[in-house]
Amino acid sequence: MLADSSILVTGGTGSFGHTFVPLTLARYNPRRLVVFSRDEMKQWEMAKLFANDTRVRFFIGDVRDKERLHRALNGVDYVVHAAATKIVPTAEYNPFECVKTNVIGAMNLIDACIDQRVKRVVALSTDKASSPANLYGATKLASDKLFIAGNSYSGEQNTRFAVVRYGNVMGSRGSVIPFFMTQRGKETMPITDLRMTRFMITLEEGVELVWHAFDNMVGGEIYVKKIPSMKVTDIALAIDPDARHDIVGIRPGEKLHEQMISTEDAPHTYEYQGHYKILPAIYNWSRDADRIGTGKPVASAFNYSSDNNSEWMSIETLRAWIEANREKIGRI
Repeated sequence: MLADSSILVTGGTGSFGHTFVPLTLARYNPRRLVVFSRDEMKQWEMAKLFANDTRVRFFIGDVRDKERLHRALNGVDYVVHAAATKIVPTAEYNPFECVKTNVIGAMNLIDACIDQRVKRVVALSTDKASSPANLYGATKLASDKLFIAGNSYSGEQNTRFAVVRYGNVMGSRGSVIPFFMTQRGKETMPITDLRMTRFMITLEEGVELVWHAFDNMVGGEIYVKKIPSMKVTDIALAIDPDARHDIVGIRPGEKLHEQMISTEDAPHTYEYQGHYKILPAIYNWSRDADRIGTGKPVASAFNYSSDNNSEWMSIETLRAWIEANREKIGRI
């Protein structure tokens, strides 16, 4: 589907974009791949990596600027929406800015994609959008609802929208693994709560879920990949087994456990071999045979949370992953 196409990634200089761009170039050989973001220095640094690849273009812009989006999307077939204000405490202390990017930015992108006749759009979501306890999660829940409704909003233009949702991305900038690595060798390791758990997904797995969504979507689906969990204390032990754990408390807006599918979503959720799919409650789309495909309905009280997960990552597995990916952890 993506072969010989024109693709645009919003927030493309972030962790996801740095993985999505080279993998998609290698697998699909798109005609053009546009990195859309507002940080000129990050674009300058990323452009060096693709200096000899004429397929890769860089476009300075902000999802808050609808006119700029309209210009950037001219001739684009597929869009991945990765731009967001996503650091939980930052959103709590700068709520207006978070809403402008995560909600107004989503509205701008939906309108511009429809106007420019983009074929399909996949928006990145987060576990924090499920039963949100912080502003970041609340804005991403609103964003998810906007993209789902965009399928009925597009009218005859036939632009299709879907969402992918996943939790803690291993080794990404600002996440727990690179933070713990900066504390290695010190006498103590700061731990928010001994009970805390997190889902674990690699950037490569996140990219593959986006590819699957483009290929599988009818419109309005939320894709949730099946991934393992870890206790935060085990993540710390994998990085520094000798450090004493210093309990510092949960940060403003932070959850004890990550949740990707709530009990309220269960009546509209279907299970597949490697993922779940939450279908829209509106327009009876959750009963649509094309959207359901081979999926099996989950139990009525089902919820998918990092503490009730059936799959857990071992300390040894995480150590091996860190050793294999040491050079890129926390750098993108």
